[in-house]
Amino acid sequence: MPDAAAEPDTAAGRAAAEETSALSHPAVDPDATAGYGDHPDQVIDFYAPRGAGGPGGPVPVVVVLHGGSWRAPYDRRHVSPFADFLARRGFAVASVEYRRGAQEGPGGGSGEAGGSGGAGSAGGGPVAGRWPDTFADVAAALDALPALVRRHLPGADPRRTVLTGHSAGGHLALWAAARHLLPADAAWRLDRPAPLRGVVVLAPIADLEVARELRVCGGAALELLGGEEHFEERRPYVDPALLLPTGIATTLVQGRADVDVPQAVAEAYADAAAKAGEVVGLTLLEDVGHFPLIDPAADACAVVAEEIAQLAW
Repeated sequence: MPDAAAEPDTAAGRAAAEETSALSHPAVDPDATAGYGDHPDQVIDFYAPRGAGGPGGPVPVVVVLHGGSWRAPYDRRHVSPFADFLARRGFAVASVEYRRGAQEGPGGGSGEAGGSGGAGSAGGGPVAGRWPDTFADVAAALDALPALVRRHLPGADPRRTVLTGHSAGGHLALWAAARHLLPADAAWRLDRPAPLRGVVVLAPIADLEVARELRVCGGAALELLGGEEHFEERRPYVDPALLLPTGIATTLVQGRADVDVPQAVAEAYADAAAKAGEVVGLTLLEDVGHFPLIDPAADACAVVAEEIAQLAW
């Protein structure tokens, strides 16, 4: 990681300082945790609303899908301060964990049972995503959510659910909202649109082709789909830019100074939506990089909460 103190005026230095700030907050324990499957990563953390954020009555549910390039070292704990921030804004929050890429060994094989089938570096390294487990988990979590919300978040209204996600989690949120548009042979396809009030995604990896071209997050999009040999074959099943129009209110929040997931990725998705006859909101924040969107200490995080509130209440 670049030394932010040594390079305060460079884009890399500013990005490093923003990341340090966002990840400096202590993890916040949830009020409850429930499983939606048997794997240790198939769990959802629940945060009860801690403040008055709306007109009263049952509160909306915000489903959070964390980022981290779909890679194993990053789990839901790093967005727990963001989940708590939303809960303190009066939302009921469900933070979803899912299986991510396994750590590869020197021989290229997965270090976990049931590896990703992804493409890792020759010397071993974190692989982005696990095919098809990552997508199966997100689909299963969303399908199980209404019953789990009723059990663990009394006073929340699962009929008023907004889906949000950061970075790779933004990709998964857009994908989850488009499951009714998946190819007919997709195991995760829904017969009708998911019952969502809206989707607010934060610096999303929203177009996998553009992300591959720009080598976003070290080529994570290519790894997610299993490398070059599987990319074109699998892309129609998992690329949000090909799954339009969703018919669900969608807003993208993007920092103009983001060097991790550049603005061009969000703009490519917005352009694809427009060509499909759907208008999505695109909120561009000046002098904001990748991490302030989930940093409770940053002004950008308050903007995110307001965007969610506009769709939720």
